[in-house]
Amino acid sequence: MKRSHHCGELSLTQVGQTVTLAGWVASRRDHGGVIFIDIRDRYGLTQIVFDSEENAPLHTIADRLRNEYVIAITGTVSVRPEGSENPHLPTGSIEIRANALNLLNEAKPLPFSIEDDVQASESLRLEHRYLDLRRPKMQQLLQLRSQVAHLTRQYFHAQQFIEVETPILTKSTPEGARDYLVPSRVNPGEFFALPQSPQLFKQILMIGGMDRYFQIARCFRDEDLRLDRQPEFTQIDLEMSFVDREDIIQLIEALIRLIFKETKQIDLPNPFPCLSFEEAMGRYGTDKPDRRFDLPIQDLCQFAQTCDFQVFRRVIESGGMVKGLVIPKGAGFTRNRIDNLIETAKEFGAKGLAWIKISEDGKLDSSIAKFFNDEGLRTALPSANPGDLLVFVADQAAIVHQVLGRLRLLLGEELQLLDRTRWEPLWIVDFPMFEYDKANQRHVALHHPFTAPHPKDSSLLDSNPLQAKTLAYDLVLNGFELGGGSIRIHSPRMQEKVFDLLKISKVEAREKFGFLLDALESGAPPHGGIALGLDRLIMLLGQTESIRDTIPFPKTQKAQCLMTHAPSSVTPEQLQELSIRTTAKKPAAAS
Repeated sequence: MKRSHHCGELSLTQVGQTVTLAGWVASRRDHGGVIFIDIRDRYGLTQIVFDSEENAPLHTIADRLRNEYVIAITGTVSVRPEGSENPHLPTGSIEIRANALNLLNEAKPLPFSIEDDVQASESLRLEHRYLDLRRPKMQQLLQLRSQVAHLTRQYFHAQQFIEVETPILTKSTPEGARDYLVPSRVNPGEFFALPQSPQLFKQILMIGGMDRYFQIARCFRDEDLRLDRQPEFTQIDLEMSFVDREDIIQLIEALIRLIFKETKQIDLPNPFPCLSFEEAMGRYGTDKPDRRFDLPIQDLCQFAQTCDFQVFRRVIESGGMVKGLVIPKGAGFTRNRIDNLIETAKEFGAKGLAWIKISEDGKLDSSIAKFFNDEGLRTALPSANPGDLLVFVADQAAIVHQVLGRLRLLLGEELQLLDRTRWEPLWIVDFPMFEYDKANQRHVALHHPFTAPHPKDSSLLDSNPLQAKTLAYDLVLNGFELGGGSIRIHSPRMQEKVFDLLKISKVEAREKFGFLLDALESGAPPHGGIALGLDRLIMLLGQTESIRDTIPFPKTQKAQCLMTHAPSSVTPEQLQELSIRTTAKKPAAAS
């Protein structure tokens, strides 16, 4: 019984035709002499009718059917009786009057029902991922992923990009997260690494004259996991020669606008807004701000210098800062709720959280209100109104921004300030080139050691490297980093200078990056690129809360596959063949 149609395509135009459908039993309703079966495949769902008066033997066979049995049926497309239409289904105006049935496979009772509002835990769904993938929501997400990948390839091919696959087994290099290592059998004691990104290879491709490269690349990072991270993930990766930052920004904006328009009929702004790293941190406390609600961080440093509150003044005198949030209508918060906010701020890293209520008649209400001049505070916070709550953090810049940035997001959710119908793409540019690691007394690259400095800041690498900005750029969407990239260093002398600042010795640089350094000395063009997180893009487009929903076979937060039970132990013979001995102890067997 070869199917003639899919389960989601029949309509009134096929009434009277004999058709064959195949799929899974989604539901079964027995009305005595008539059995209704909904048959489902990834294209949709169609109602099948088995009527004992029309075909008693077939009705008897249909009585055996249960949910998730695999069947094929042949029948006549008919109009549903008046009043029984289902306007929520594309096939809701018709039904199939069955005249043949083939039971292709039975199914045992399932651990959870195949429906979008399933109540099963995520761990149970991941253990039985083959069932979870049958749910319409999961199939729609994977179809969306496929559509985005197809649009991406079409777009880049039209832009004269060459699709190149870079190696999965490569060399371990220091790029931030831990590498996943793969032992080499034919080279005992030596290891490949799985790539954290194709970074070095795409630079090599530019030096090799490819001019425009892209791939949808698998990447691997052994890092702590969360809802938007997986140990293996997918990037839309690209690199271009003879370009500047604006060329890459315009290219990627056009791709993202195309994807949103074609998949969700959403028109994104043209061009996307742009903020410097310093502006983003100062206003939102993070370099990936969610701008779907307006609750900016307020700068109170100038006010704190002259107020009578010594805690604020001492922080300013020691080189710190004072900033705050104006919480609309927050004066109605109970003392218990404010105490909870203080404890939350401490969990985020603050020593405390100062607060003041502005009563409806405009008076300041707080144990520290006596230290503040009403007029001076209102001048410092012009957006504050009667009925608002003011909260302040006084500390070093990194802590102030971290605490207030996280409180801002928390309050945005709690106070329902977030407009979930809005899409707010944003470019973050002008990142610092380095951070200083006090513990190890060395500079570290904020992005990676191949990021080019801003031309006007090149001289600062000799005099004040922490003030140097880079030609890096991150694309942020609704509070998530969607991708990041930079113009690369193409000068061997500049690359050597950056390695020196990072305290990467010539010997170490040669050992880790010798092939790249040799390539840079062989006529490297100016080049730059970006990598976009495909999984995160699908998570946002599909409006799901975890990238695990967008990946066919994801890992848990402990980097385990519950379906296949990977990772798992291997035999002593396999370890011996790889010249490996493990010191890990196996858990004791249950008594």
